[in-house]
Amino acid sequence: MPSDQSTWLIAVPQDGDSEGMLQDVTTKFTQQSKSFPRNHISQFAIPSFKTGTLASLISLSEDLIKQDTFFTNTVAKIVDTLRNLCNNDSSKLAQHILVNEQTVDDYLFGDWRWNEGRFGVQRGLREITDILNKEISSIDNVMKNKLNGYNQAKTHLTQLQRKKTGNLSVRSLADVVTKEHFIQDSEYLETMVIAVPKNLVKEWNSKYERLTSMVVPRSANAIASDDEYTLFTVVVFRRVRDEFVQKCRENKYVVRDFQFSEDQLAKEREELTTADSTEKELWTELLRLSRINFSEAFQLLVHLKIVRLFIESVLRYGLPANYTGLIIKPEPKSTKRTLQLLQKHFSYLSPRSGHAKEKTSGNDDLAPEFQNLLEQEYYDFVLYEVPWIVN
Repeated sequence: MPSDQSTWLIAVPQDGDSEGMLQDVTTKFTQQSKSFPRNHISQFAIPSFKTGTLASLISLSEDLIKQDTFFTNTVAKIVDTLRNLCNNDSSKLAQHILVNEQTVDDYLFGDWRWNEGRFGVQRGLREITDILNKEISSIDNVMKNKLNGYNQAKTHLTQLQRKKTGNLSVRSLADVVTKEHFIQDSEYLETMVIAVPKNLVKEWNSKYERLTSMVVPRSANAIASDDEYTLFTVVVFRRVRDEFVQKCRENKYVVRDFQFSEDQLAKEREELTTADSTEKELWTELLRLSRINFSEAFQLLVHLKIVRLFIESVLRYGLPANYTGLIIKPEPKSTKRTLQLLQKHFSYLSPRSGHAKEKTSGNDDLAPEFQNLLEQEYYDFVLYEVPWIVN
């Protein structure tokens, strides 16, 4: 049974029996459910493509199964990208999930037509699908590259921000220390920066002078504090630096590997500003590109579905290759009844829909392949779905 979370594309032979089809089906839908929106059903023309041989149609039909999945996944990934960029805000997302600056429903139900300018029907079906594949692959590659670039910039910014916002044992000290906290240009002395856990501050104050020899007495100075640590500077002789570091670690004091440099501090501040600016620029670019590519990719997906409708119709009903289509957005609560109504309405196609299968039943080469095409759930009309991947 087709999904109740998709829009249905249906194809039937265009003949005397299909005249007035849209009005008849719409009337039956509204009789079945008074709440059924009339703008959720429309009729469209399926182009008369070049059919080629039966064998070529079967081969292409099988290829299109995987291609359909790729097209659908490409559109879905773009939607996920937009959703993430909009922080899962559905109202903001709706502003970007547009096809030619209109909603998906308006695009599908607003007198949909095959784009003859881009995909002229004078070409063969294989050539048309190759063009569609080339365009969707290009979109997929561009999106991957742009998304990868944005994610790298976002990760870099997050890392820099974490350094700025973490506790005093890990965060950047660019906005914490000043030049006055350090002894400058001394050949023998060095100012060290130690993050002491809050519960060990009293112990630190009583024992830091004796952790090693050659620690300058009363040189410890508390310069900052947060919920977990107090940050101290302490002056030691350079010759005992390594030993002092080891003793601090043994006592669970965190030695910050930090050498005061105004240039380095300025560089850190500039790096954060640049990373923030870069992330914002790439976010804007990715949003714009995703919006454009969603519109393009969704149109490509629908055009591929129409090709599948045509091929399956030829295999199902035979020639002449004149078919008409319906686009239906079923109500989720009445999907089963909608399908039953369609099956009843198009029951007159039952003898014809089995015609192609009967014709190939005697051909040992084609029959197994054709049978594979018919293993999916079978109706007297041809049906393919456009998932509601934008919901």
